[in-house]
Amino acid sequence: MKNTELIGIIGGSGLYSMVDFRLKKKVSLLTPFGKPSDSILLGTLEGKEVAFLPRHGAGHLINPTHINFRANIWALKKIGVSSIISVSAVGSLKEEIKPGDMVVVDQFIDRTYARESSFFDQGIVAHVSLAEPTCPSLRLALIEASHKAGASIHPQGTYLCMEGPQFSTQAESHWYRLMNAHVIGMTNVQEAKLAREAEMCYATLALSTDYDCWRVGHEEVTADQVVEVLKNNIVMAQKILKQVLVLGISACTGKCRYALAHAILTDRKKISAKTKKKLSLLIQKYI
Repeated sequence: MKNTELIGIIGGSGLYSMVDFRLKKKVSLLTPFGKPSDSILLGTLEGKEVAFLPRHGAGHLINPTHINFRANIWALKKIGVSSIISVSAVGSLKEEIKPGDMVVVDQFIDRTYARESSFFDQGIVAHVSLAEPTCPSLRLALIEASHKAGASIHPQGTYLCMEGPQFSTQAESHWYRLMNAHVIGMTNVQEAKLAREAEMCYATLALSTDYDCWRVGHEEVTADQVVEVLKNNIVMAQKILKQVLVLGISACTGKCRYALAHAILTDRKKISAKTKKKLSLLIQKYI
């Protein structure tokens, strides 16, 4: 059965708007964790209700380290989003993943060190499972839509998330390949972790823009080269997003929607009223 829930789309580098998106209203929220990257745009695409959030802010003003990931995911949860499709530019760490290809990520490696990755930072301890960090149903929808749109698609792959904002050194790039990572980016692992804590379905459509700097005979990555390939990727990504909405998304078959059911370890009697109020959006049904 296909669901009709509110779909959230987080746009990364280059995807600041969507063709054929019909804006109804802008929503600006202040969350317990501060302000999101920008206003959330509520509207319709292919006749379906969607909520769009530019990850770096309109105009690309926020670098990866300083994105308020917690506020972004919280705000989407607050307005009723249940599934998030994240579109992200990446570098390829595999010969077969060419610039212009799409990867529907199924795993992550976290190499960041200067970011907040959990809502449960004070007064309450929760350990959610990230063995399968993306939603199987949402991934399947992206794969089907990619084929329908005519994209060159890789149905699985590991996304290594680095801190940035600089690109990799050659030594790092070769090291990441030894980890068997498929693509490298700077943003999505925090989104995946926080979406799981918020019991939201999450999937990444990764847009390959370059071969990072590991490939012998391939010139060093420059921002101009990345942007040129990204322009073409964005056109295809928008086709895929529209196809997802046309085809629909099957009901979640993973553990996304009840990730906190057995994750909260803190004695309920020890959780302060302040913490309960702050995290009520996430934990109210469990305490």
